[in-house]
Parts: sequence; structure tokens; C-alpha cells
Amino acid sequence: MIALTRRPAFALVNCEVGYAPRQEIDLHLAFQQHEAYCQALRQLGVVVEVLPSEEAFPDSVFIEDNAVILDELAVMTSMGTPSRQGEPALLFPVLARHRRLATIAPPAMIEGGDVLRMGKTLYIGVSTRTNREGVEALRVIVEPLGYQVAPVGVQACLHLKTACTALDDETLLVNPDWIDSDPLGAFRLLHVPAEEPFGANVLRLPGGVLVQTSSPLTRDVIESQGFAATCVDLGEFAKADAGLTCLSLLIAPQAHPS
Repeated sequence: MIALTRRPAFALVNCEVGYAPRQEIDLHLAFQQHEAYCQALRQLGVVVEVLPSEEAFPDSVFIEDNAVILDELAVMTSMGTPSRQGEPALLFPVLARHRRLATIAPPAMIEGGDVLRMGKTLYIGVSTRTNREGVEALRVIVEPLGYQVAPVGVQACLHLKTACTALDDETLLVNPDWIDSDPLGAFRLLHVPAEEPFGANVLRLPGGVLVQTSSPLTRDVIESQGFAATCVDLGEFAKADAGLTCLSLLIAPQAHPS
């Protein structure tokens, strides 16, 4: 598995903030935390490719939002805020080395942080960054490939994966206060402790599950279920409504090259 990451820009201090209160970001610490994150990915069995920073786009370090990677293709997203709309184009030449490309364009809006793939079903958060038009645009692209699309209401956080991520093919870690869990009824749902509402954003990797150091109770829940957990500190990125998943774009080996 390959993880695309992008170095933080100095412009990160001007990032979009929707739910977290605006706080000063310590750039030196953010750069250190990003390096530690990339190292944790490597230790958990991932080949990391670090792309250069993009000062024109303060939020470009949150690379997951720019595309949805499937076995057959990469869908370039249509970002839900004007300051980020040029980001997906930066990845065209990079992702073209791994997948054929499809694109979604405004007025459809969809960000990768709102797309959770479970087998052949894509659960898509309808949020402040992803609208119904974005859900339908993705459906048109992926249904001919055998995928199903299931919208999920997001009411109190930035993206679906802020409040719902996978531990394995049958188990989801969720914050039920922030999303509509009803569409997820086919899975075993583990609720995060109420004291750690952001704990549901974890990153499933070949060598284990990456968890934020700010969520020790959540780590206990994960380990009690037999999953190996590794902690990493992303405190400076949390000031930008960000978590573990949004800092990388995972590309699995292509099972069926096209």
C-alpha cells in the first residue's frame, strides 16, 4: 500500500476552520507532527510518498479530501469550499501513475473525508462539504463498476470520517452523536467514549490501527477488541478540524488493472 502525503505549508495558519475554535497553530510543531505521522505510516507497513507543500492552498496538507481511490479508478473530487477548489488538479499527474481518472465538477460538491468504503459500498457523508449533488455524481461514476452508494447524514462535525472509521471489514468505530448511524446497521458498531468525541477518526493500516494520543480511552476500546493500536500526536492539525485519515491518501495495490 502507498500513502500519498503532502508537506504542510506555512500558509496552514490561514486554514479553513468550521467546528474547532480558531487557535494559533505552532508551525514548527506541526511540521514535526507531520514527520512523525509519516514515520508511523512506514512502521505500519505503508510506502509513503511525500509531495511538496503548496503555499497557495493552506489546507492542501489534508490530501485525502482531493480524491476517492477505488480499485478501478481515482475519482477527483469537487471541493466544498472555494479556497480548496484548485487542490485536486495538483494530484492529476501523481494519481495518473496509479489509476485512470474521473472527475466531479461543481455544483456537485464532495470531499474524500466524507467517503468511507466498505467492500463494494461507499458510505457518503452529506455534510457542509459534500452535497446531494456530489453523492449522485459519484453514484453515476461508480455504479457501473459494481459499487453501491449510501448517503449518511452528518450533523455535528466536518466529515463523515471525523465520526466514523473502519477497524476491519465488519467493525466501525463511531461517534453516534455526530452522524446518523442507521445506514451503518450492517456492521458491528463500537461507540467511542463520550469524553473523546474525536476518537472515532482512526486510520486502518496493514500493520495495525493508528490512533490519536488525545484519545487514550478510545485506544483502550480498540485494543480490548483485539486490534493493535499505535498512537500519534496530531494536536496542531486538530486545530484545523483535522484528524488521522485526512493527512494521507491511501492507494492499495491494483487488483484489476484497467
